[in-house]
Amino acid sequence: MDLKTVRGVEHARKVRLAIDAMGGDHAPDEVVAGALLYAAEFPDDDMVLVGDPERIRALAGASLPANVAIEPAGQVIEMHEHPALALREKRDASILVACDLVKRRQADAVITAGHTGAAMAAAVLRLGRVPGVDRPALAIQLITDSGPFVLLDIGANPDSTAHNLVQYAHMGSLFAERALGVTRPRVALLSIGEEKGKGDARIQGATRLLDESGLNFTGNVEGNDLVHHPADVVVCDAVLGNVTIKFFEGLSGFIFDLWRKEFAAGLRGRLAYILMRPGIDRIRATFDYEVLGGSPLLGVRGTVIITHGRAKRRMVKHAIAVGAAAARARLPELIGETFGVPVAGAVMSEAGVAGKPDGSSAPPRAAGAPA
Repeated sequence: MDLKTVRGVEHARKVRLAIDAMGGDHAPDEVVAGALLYAAEFPDDDMVLVGDPERIRALAGASLPANVAIEPAGQVIEMHEHPALALREKRDASILVACDLVKRRQADAVITAGHTGAAMAAAVLRLGRVPGVDRPALAIQLITDSGPFVLLDIGANPDSTAHNLVQYAHMGSLFAERALGVTRPRVALLSIGEEKGKGDARIQGATRLLDESGLNFTGNVEGNDLVHHPADVVVCDAVLGNVTIKFFEGLSGFIFDLWRKEFAAGLRGRLAYILMRPGIDRIRATFDYEVLGGSPLLGVRGTVIITHGRAKRRMVKHAIAVGAAAARARLPELIGETFGVPVAGAVMSEAGVAGKPDGSSAPPRAAGAPA
């Protein structure tokens, strides 16, 4: 998320943010540092650093800023641990304590760089799903030649149905509109062809449902379209979404590594770098994934932001900004209002083809759609 976009849609409402200080490859050092950066820039927001009080105080200095507090948590779920088993055995884990703060309405959002599976499981276990949402979805923003778009699901549900994909589309559209400030977001399905007949039975079933959903559905997009901002929200199952984002990350790293080798290859390479440096800096800024912050887990009863496990202070600060914007947008409440009535095609066959729900119920109105 671009912070300029966040500031453009912020409300005046103050928020209180629970930061999992112990989660991530560089925790607690970088997480605490990132939280303090955010606290200094946004003094009207409050932060609660969840974790080992002694370690947090040692990192934060002699006195905490007025808008930063500490909530003790004696355990940490490590990256190698099985999420479900670890959550059962470590009842005082920092991610569980952070989620409990939101559950008790002592915080408006959770931000973590820790174990993704544990964060998702803790959110569902402690906060629960929004009524009407079958499965939460993890969303991310991908960089394109004309700004980022929202891609979901990228990790929560590896075997989604057509009905699930429609729910993801509604939640992603709400996030794009209310947290990112996109008017009437364009929604598309990621498939193997642009034609509506392309894709497996699940995609075809979701296409029919989305045509009737009230969303600004523009059809299917292919993988090669993603770099050109084909829609504001692109929907897929978690396997396809996760493969897509990791391919993007790997390819961009590979390309930059090739450039480095060329520039390091002798005097001509070093001279070329000097001449091209302004353009290279602009390209590097375009591919700066740290400014996107973190991924919202949509469909749970609370705002949960999961950022990269390798996040350092700058990315942690941006992830906290994502959490603040999502909390101010009241996304869980909006999603609950959207799914207060059955989504069209709520009864699905195993092949993903829409059956007919009770004809007396209309589909939810899309974010920004006319009443």
